[in-house]
Amino acid sequence: MDKEKLDNEFEKLWNETPVSNPEGIKEASWKKFHSETFAIKKQKSKPWRYYAAATILLFVLIGTGMYFNTENETENVVLAGNVIENKTTKIKQVILPDSSRIDLSPDSKISYADNFALNRKIEVVGEAYFQVKKDKQHPFLVFCNETTTTVLGTSFTVKGFKEKEVTVELYEGSVQMNVKGRDQKWILKPGEKFTYGNHGASISEFSRFVDFDNEKLTVVSTYIEENYGYKVILPKEYQNQKITIRINKKEDLKTIVQLLSEMYNLNFEINEDLKQIAFQ
Repeated sequence: MDKEKLDNEFEKLWNETPVSNPEGIKEASWKKFHSETFAIKKQKSKPWRYYAAATILLFVLIGTGMYFNTENETENVVLAGNVIENKTTKIKQVILPDSSRIDLSPDSKISYADNFALNRKIEVVGEAYFQVKKDKQHPFLVFCNETTTTVLGTSFTVKGFKEKEVTVELYEGSVQMNVKGRDQKWILKPGEKFTYGNHGASISEFSRFVDFDNEKLTVVSTYIEENYGYKVILPKEYQNQKITIRINKKEDLKTIVQLLSEMYNLNFEINEDLKQIAFQ
């Protein structure tokens, strides 16, 4: 991808900020970020800002799932055979029979039938983040209270405890929302949130990225610790290094670690037992 095309795509992504931000602030922020990111400098190290830009564009280009029109299937759904409950205080990772992945939040539960590979229907109580494997022949349906989320291949979060409102946040792809007893359908785009409660439904925007604008590398380390549960150890000489980058809030941890490794020419080691990442 040439620089002009990369620049244009990157600017579109940067402008994906909440609508509450004034256009003047967005424009000024972009100009500042653009001048720093694409400035021509003589340097011995790798051009890490281009690594960052390429990775950010990757968030846009992958996960192009499509919605699948079905009738409202919230009626008389019985899912049995497999029940997984997270009674811990940490997120639990679950790999489904079709290789889709779920990050199941504490105090949350999922259930699905034994023939899941052919009947991709799953019920959620609580909160779960889904990364769905594409299968055009078998749509993936998530039931939560009175709502149904229908998807072929994408990533999204579903949150809904019993007798409380349901929210669905879409990170990649496209999904269709249905509500029990209603003929209306809602189609979500990345960055949109569907909310249903008190018999009312609405769509609003949310920020699916976190921005680090000329921040110390230790700030990114803290973000990883707070959101992924891994302690990050950096060489002393890198702790005050500055970084400007935008990260998908639901990005895979290893992708982020590999990116930082490339940006600063560092090796890393992940210790799963200690939940620790050491750069060197």
